[in-house]
Amino acid sequence: MGRINIGRLLAGALAAGIVGNLLHYLMNTYLMSVEMTDMMQRLNLSQFTVAGSAVTWIVVDFIWGLLLVFAYAAMRPRFGPGPTTAAISAIVLWAAVASVFAGLAAMGIYTQQAFIKESALNLVVAVAAGMSGACVYKEA
Repeated sequence: MGRINIGRLLAGALAAGIVGNLLHYLMNTYLMSVEMTDMMQRLNLSQFTVAGSAVTWIVVDFIWGLLLVFAYAAMRPRFGPGPTTAAISAIVLWAAVASVFAGLAAMGIYTQQAFIKESALNLVVAVAAGMSGACVYKEA
């Protein structure tokens, strides 16, 4: 069993982070805009506060990309290289995050409908970002 290739891990994380950021931008700007506006109104958040968090979310997506590719690299010896392992690792991490957001929905931060929609879209983002990072990652 080989060691994780750190250089390729970081390159894959960069690729996954770029894909994740692009897809999250499209998702939040076009597909979740009604739900986001509703949430901002319900929570009494200003547009400036939400816009000011953009840099944080960009960084979060790059960290998420690192975790996606790390999980893929860690699972490769057991499941083998390729898209199936990339999908499995992405789904595992997506499930962990979705369970946290389920708690936020239970608290009323998200409506149930917004949670379900965002979770489904985030599954697509996770798999796409995970696949892109896995394409870059190689053991040697």
